[in-house]
Amino acid sequence: MSFRFTTAGESHGPGLVAIVEGLPAGLELDRETLDRDMARRQLGHGRGGRMKIETDSVEIRTGVRHGYTLGGPIAALVANRDYENWDERMNPWPIDGEIPPVTLPRPGHADLVGMWKYKHDDLRNILERASARETAARVAAGAIARAFLSALGVTVLSHVTRIASIKSPDPEGLTIEDFEGVDDDPVRCLDPATSALMVEEINVLRKKNESLGGTFEVRVFGLVPGLGSHVSWEDRLDGRLAQAVCSIQAVKGAAIGEAWDVASRPGSEAHDEIFYSEERGYYRETNHAGGLEGGMTNGEPLSVRAAIKPISTLTKPLRSVDTATGEAAQAHKERTDSTVVPAAAVVAEAMVCLVLTKCYREKFGGDHIDDVIAAMDAYRDRIGWQ
Repeated sequence: MSFRFTTAGESHGPGLVAIVEGLPAGLELDRETLDRDMARRQLGHGRGGRMKIETDSVEIRTGVRHGYTLGGPIAALVANRDYENWDERMNPWPIDGEIPPVTLPRPGHADLVGMWKYKHDDLRNILERASARETAARVAAGAIARAFLSALGVTVLSHVTRIASIKSPDPEGLTIEDFEGVDDDPVRCLDPATSALMVEEINVLRKKNESLGGTFEVRVFGLVPGLGSHVSWEDRLDGRLAQAVCSIQAVKGAAIGEAWDVASRPGSEAHDEIFYSEERGYYRETNHAGGLEGGMTNGEPLSVRAAIKPISTLTKPLRSVDTATGEAAQAHKERTDSTVVPAAAVVAEAMVCLVLTKCYREKFGGDHIDDVIAAMDAYRDRIGWQ
């Protein structure tokens, strides 16, 4: 069963669109639950002025009737409330007068290379689509995918593990209950003492006109073993997840489980030994692998970690070159955030949801959600998975 999604839209255009195709009929969607995910993407200490303008919500235009999916493509619209301030600059049709082009590319952004590639002389034609505002559409699509996974008993959560130089202690044996209240924390960190230090770090560096990067983890509970495959490179789930997470703007690295740590350990300390009992069946006492072995889920909680660089729009712009004159200049500046690490973790949740939904659709098929659940239950019975 094929599942796919795509997004369209620009940062300051009329709106963003997500198209989700391949979900079964009969899946219940809740408007408030979808909008809750949209609000979570806007959370986090260190966000900028754009978040004071936008109050994102999902407008379902196709594929859903009376709260249930119909089995066809779902079109979701996220309106850009700020568009009214950008109507002339971003209108799809010609306007009277001229709009001054943007010619000051930002280091670390798509501006300059995009200008070369697409033969534009106005960098706005690049930066509008390259903007992380596009992730609002991804979160809309991911919220729909999350509803599908939830119907199958899957829970997808995230937390921030580092902002700039401040790193939280490595948590052990995280459960769903450990994430309770994470969205109420100003930086979505599970450790209150570390959270306070992160907030202080943001405040200090923001006053110095700096932006801040960091790391986060997405943790998934309730997955059946056997999602993904070892038989072909493009089917390996670790590769799919890494590509999906690294496609998020400013994310520069992804890891499954403790990959960055086990690289320095001997093999006896890197792998998860296998045990069996009549009560529990097969089980592990550790989860260094992060729930993936041989490109497939192994039944343990899935852990996807990522590193995101400081965003490229600084309040004190870096040095650049004016593409219209070739002369030295400061880079272009627009409204910007100090850090987006807490929000990026929510976007990564959405991407993980979308990848896992595709895996479940491939493995269990089904035209109606009841068919999917029946196929999954039969598989669980076959492998003796509780």
